[in-house]
Amino acid sequence: MNVLLLYPLFPKSFWSFEKTLELVGRKAMLPPLGLVTVAAILPQEWNFRLCDRNVSQVTEADWEWADLVILSGMIVQKEDLLDQVQEAKKRSKKVAVGGPYATALPEEVEAVGADYLILDEGEITLPLFVEAVNQGQETGRFRATEKPDITITPVPRFDLLDLDAYSEMAVQFSRGCPFQCEFCDIIVLYGRKPRTKEPSQLIAELDRLYELGWRRGIFMVDDNFIGNKRNVKRLLQDMVPWMEERGYPFSFDTEASVDLASDQELMDLMTAAGFGAVFLGIETPDESSLAVTKKFQNTRDPLSESIHKITSSGLRVMAGFIIGFDGEKPGAGQRLVEFVEKTSIPTAFYSILQALPDTALWHRLSKEERLMNGTGNINQTTLMNFVPTRPMAEIAQEYIDGFMQLYDPLNFLDRTYRHYRILGTAPCHQKRREKRQGKPKGKGKGIDGKMLRALGILAWRQGVVRETRVRFWVYLWEMFQHNRGGIASYLGVCAQIEHFLEYREVVKANIESQLAACLEEEARVRGRWQAAQSVAKTAEHCPDDAAVEQLAS
Repeated sequence: MNVLLLYPLFPKSFWSFEKTLELVGRKAMLPPLGLVTVAAILPQEWNFRLCDRNVSQVTEADWEWADLVILSGMIVQKEDLLDQVQEAKKRSKKVAVGGPYATALPEEVEAVGADYLILDEGEITLPLFVEAVNQGQETGRFRATEKPDITITPVPRFDLLDLDAYSEMAVQFSRGCPFQCEFCDIIVLYGRKPRTKEPSQLIAELDRLYELGWRRGIFMVDDNFIGNKRNVKRLLQDMVPWMEERGYPFSFDTEASVDLASDQELMDLMTAAGFGAVFLGIETPDESSLAVTKKFQNTRDPLSESIHKITSSGLRVMAGFIIGFDGEKPGAGQRLVEFVEKTSIPTAFYSILQALPDTALWHRLSKEERLMNGTGNINQTTLMNFVPTRPMAEIAQEYIDGFMQLYDPLNFLDRTYRHYRILGTAPCHQKRREKRQGKPKGKGKGIDGKMLRALGILAWRQGVVRETRVRFWVYLWEMFQHNRGGIASYLGVCAQIEHFLEYREVVKANIESQLAACLEEEARVRGRWQAAQSVAKTAEHCPDDAAVEQLAS
């Protein structure tokens, strides 16, 4: 069986970083970890080819070679995923589709001709699919009735990847998150009980990447890396000596909840194991909005203090922010910008709230008759797909203004510098430098021609051409004086503005172009919602069912 594993295109987004990747000669930020894991679960006597369309095109030779095409993707990739299913069917290929998008909206994938839907988590549904294929079944929909034990998950087939194409590699230790944020689809897809691999499994994955010659960053793509703190500490305790023995060949980033700040032991273990950055879902500094969306873990301690604790422990903070929560007061966008500036977070992922399929938010808004057209796609160039409690036009303008301010070149450079000055005070960096002395250096750790070229372009654009020209050199000198070991990482974050300068204009243009049509639909749906509220109020005070029914009609 010849299997073509096909990963759809990502549209231009906050995380696509095209301009930044161009500087360092890479084609994509992260590889399709799901598909290389699928390849490891399927029968190993099958033959596999992987085509990541963010890296290369599918050739006619690929199509001709394949007996079966397997696709996986997220909602944000739906357009290209559906196109590729149709391309495969034009060539009379059998097509199987899985992943978050197909699991959330299987009918959309089925409608364009997919033969097999491998939904939920593959450890359970892929064996069902293989059995069906072996029995000669031409179609099928395979679902799980439980969450799998991921201690059985094999080492992904990293050998199928073009490693040079990616800025970072990806591994996964756990799935699921213990919290109950109303807008989040992670707990729908993977549950609220975090499941982890054994530390030995993750170490085996690192061994494999090391054997293949990988020597750059790795993103631990867990939904919430610290969801099961006990098991994470077990993993980190095993990672520390592994990393030390090899001279720290990798650096790690991950995603965690803000309560990380309350566990100093955990933060110290993370930095000792080579973690350098963490993405936090902050969402908003407005506590009333956090309560509405059931993100109670962000209300237990002052958010600004938590961020300072994490940064002072040696972890660079990236953070997610959302505008458009119910009950939100005017000026939420500006308060968000002020919070980012106050806490000196360089990379602030900013988006408008979307109601994603099957989330608690989706079900509540559907019951209230507030959903508009569209399924939601968590891309930053899309307006909300429901009627908000305050005017959509007001939210849209605050969003655009906020994006323009956050990614003003001077503002971004100032935040990045302030953040790295705090990072430079963390004791973990000196300890790691001491441990590295006398240890073998990982292959490929030096500065290559691509990095020198990137540095030259960055220095020219930010140090000569733009209004940042004076501060760029002042801050670089200050970094040399106070956080010399952090300069490479600092310049890497500075380079992100090359993407954001263009992307903020894309955000502005797209939001403004959608606004008129969305406002028209907002008015229609808001009228329906208000009528439903009126009926509900009448029902509360009027026991006459016939009268209520007449009013509703």
